[in-house]
Amino acid sequence: MEEILKYFPDLTPEQISQFEKLKGIYEDWNAKINVISRKDIQELYTKHVLHSLGIAKVMEFVAGADVMDVGTGGGFPGIPLAILFPETNFYLIDVIAKKIRVVNEVVAELGLKNVVAEQKRAETVAAKFDFIVSRAVTNMPDFVKWIRHKTKKENKHEFENGILYLKGGDLTEELKGFPNAVEFALSHIFDNEFFETKKVVYLPLKYKR
Repeated sequence: MEEILKYFPDLTPEQISQFEKLKGIYEDWNAKINVISRKDIQELYTKHVLHSLGIAKVMEFVAGADVMDVGTGGGFPGIPLAILFPETNFYLIDVIAKKIRVVNEVVAELGLKNVVAEQKRAETVAAKFDFIVSRAVTNMPDFVKWIRHKTKKENKHEFENGILYLKGGDLTEELKGFPNAVEFALSHIFDNEFFETKKVVYLPLKYKR
């Protein structure tokens, strides 16, 4: 939790309380339904919460914006981002029902009013969003196929609407078909060695009906 406050010192008392509750809630639910590895649960704030918030160091979502988290798993990056941006609407989806059950329980226990979570495939979502976020659920070419035509026409942010993707390693080959993609190294933002090869990839997507 100290790391969260180090990099996000302007949190409100409510946000601090919500972030502090995360570990206990996830430990409790992980004992019933395993959504985070036993090893990682001990480093929840670094490997899951702070990693998710790396997106917030690249993009500050505005009030009223709509963000979809595809393949959210146990709620990452969606839940930490929803805590940080309480005026932004988050739609979290995953194909695995038990994971969405945990997400909904976490959302309820934290009292988050800006999150909707459903068991769903991205291809079947009809709504459109300002941004689509995810954490390494697949390679970028396949991910783009899943969420094509799901961005809004009008831009509300400094960046054009598109994808904000958490990924690690050398992405040269994976991104060679996307000349507009921009990589932001999290090692330049967070000084923990866990982030040495971690990145946020931003890919603008043109609006299509």
